[in-house]
Amino acid sequence: MNRTASTVIPCLRYRDALAAIEWLCTAFGFERHAVYADGNTVHHAQLTFGEGGMIMLGSVDAGGEWGERMAQPDEIGGRQTQSCCVIVADADAHFARATAAGAVVEIALADQDYGGRGYACRDPEGHLWWFGSYNPWTDA
Repeated sequence: MNRTASTVIPCLRYRDALAAIEWLCTAFGFERHAVYADGNTVHHAQLTFGEGGMIMLGSVDAGGEWGERMAQPDEIGGRQTQSCCVIVADADAHFARATAAGAVVEIALADQDYGGRGYACRDPEGHLWWFGSYNPWTDA
């Protein structure tokens, strides 16, 4: 199969984006790629994870047409219409790191019927994340 080069990058908004960036790097292992901020307002940030993984984020108060179309989890009862799924080499080690940093576990770390191990958690502002060792590109 001939694949077109493309990338899907989740985008998130945080009330305290600077604190979120620090937490996401500490708890989940993201690395800062670019952060464009004025004072406490992050207009755009890019965090990388491993080879080819990235999320983009910004401050809720940055406004703009994109931000106006988004709701924060606490504004809609903690529900999500989408979430981030991140492939990790060692789900147990990642789970230990994330929970040590205060991630709220929603689905316990366990072997999955389809392969690999994984768990779901929330970050400090309530965004839902899935971390697991199952890689659909190689394990399917």
